[in-house]
Amino acid sequence: MTPTNAPPSPAPFRLVATDPASGARAGVLATRHGAVRTPVFMPVGTQATVKTLSPHELEELGCEILLANTYHLMLRPGAARVREMGGVQAFMGWDRAVLSDSGGFQVLSLANLRKIREEGVAFRSHLDGSLHELSPESAIEIQTALGVDIMMSFDECLHWPATEDEARSSMERTVRWARRGLVHRDRLAEAGESVPALFGIVQGGTHAPLRAACAGELVAEPFDGYSLGGLWVGEPAETGHALVAADTALLPADKPRYLMGVGTPLDLVEAVSHGVDMFDCVLPTRNARKGTVLTSRGRLVVKNAMYAKDPRPLDPDCGCYACRRFSRAYIRHLFAVGEILGMRLASLHSLAFLLGMMRSMRAAIEGGTFAAWRRAFEEKFRSGEGLA
Repeated sequence: MTPTNAPPSPAPFRLVATDPASGARAGVLATRHGAVRTPVFMPVGTQATVKTLSPHELEELGCEILLANTYHLMLRPGAARVREMGGVQAFMGWDRAVLSDSGGFQVLSLANLRKIREEGVAFRSHLDGSLHELSPESAIEIQTALGVDIMMSFDECLHWPATEDEARSSMERTVRWARRGLVHRDRLAEAGESVPALFGIVQGGTHAPLRAACAGELVAEPFDGYSLGGLWVGEPAETGHALVAADTALLPADKPRYLMGVGTPLDLVEAVSHGVDMFDCVLPTRNARKGTVLTSRGRLVVKNAMYAKDPRPLDPDCGCYACRRFSRAYIRHLFAVGEILGMRLASLHSLAFLLGMMRSMRAAIEGGTFAAWRRAFEEKFRSGEGLA
C-alpha cells in the first residue's frame, strides 16, 4: 500500500464507476492541464506532434491527453530548449495533458547501438551516432524539464521471447531503477521543481510469477500510477491478455493503470474489461498514413482500387470531418496521387473512431451496460459489413 506520509499526487485519480460483471472501470485523472476521463486512448505525438494533425483538430475530436517521447525529444530539440520555450504544451500549442514515456522502449529498439549497465544505458543516436546516456535519474530530469503532466520511471523493456533468467534480471533492474527514480523526483521537488506524476512500470516479460513479483515491489512504493510494460512485443494476443488480467488484479484500485503500446479496438475492449484505464499506440495513425483506417465494421484499406468509384464515406456511422465531407473514392484518389490530404483525412478519421469508441465504452460502464455494449460493438466490428 502507499505510505501514509506520501505527498499528494500531482495527478490524483478518482473512480467514478465499475462494472460488476468484469473489471471495467471509469474514472477521472486530474492533471495540471485539465481532467482526463478514463478509459482513455492517448494519440502518440512522438516528437511533440501527432503526425499530419494539428492540436486544434485533436481538440475538436475531444482528445484530452497526448503521449510524447522522451528519447526523441531529448535528441531534438533537447529538453532544455523545450523548457526555455515554456514546456512541451507551450512549445507545441497544446493546452491539455501530456504523458511521456521514459525512453525504455527505444532502448529496446536500439539493440545494436546501446550498452546496458546498472548505472543506466549508454547509446548512440540513430540520427548522427553521437553518444548519450539515460539513467533513472536523467530520465526523471528530462521529463520534468519537458513539463509533462505524467512521466514514466526508467525501465528495461525486453525482447520477446526472453528466457526466465533474462526476464528476472531485467525485472529486478527495473525495480531498482524505479526506486532510484522516485528518490530523484523527491530531490527535485525539494529543490523547488514542479514535478510531474510518476508511474512505475511492471516488467517481467511473459513470465507471470516475475511480473507478479515486480508488481508487488512497485505497489509498496508511492507511485502515482502503474504501467504494464513488456507486452504486445510479439507474444500471442491471448498471452498478453492473460498477463494483463493477472497484473491488474495485483494493482491498487485507487491508482490508474496504463497498458503501454496497445491500440487495436478489440484489444482495447478486452483490456478495459480487465480494469485497464489508459492506452497508447502508434499503429492507428501509422496505418492510416498508409491507407488503412478503422471503422465500426472493421479495417478498411481505402487505397485499394475497389474503392475508386465508391461514393460512401469511410464509415457511415462516423460524424468526423472526413466522413461528413468526403467519399472513399476521393480519399482513395488522394492516396493514389500522393497527396498529403489523404493521410490527414485517414488519420483524423481513425482517431475520431478510437476516441469516440472510448467515450462510448466509458458511458456504458457508467450506465451499467458494458456487457451489452461490448457484445454489440464486437459483433459489428467483426462483421465487415459494407467494406466491400
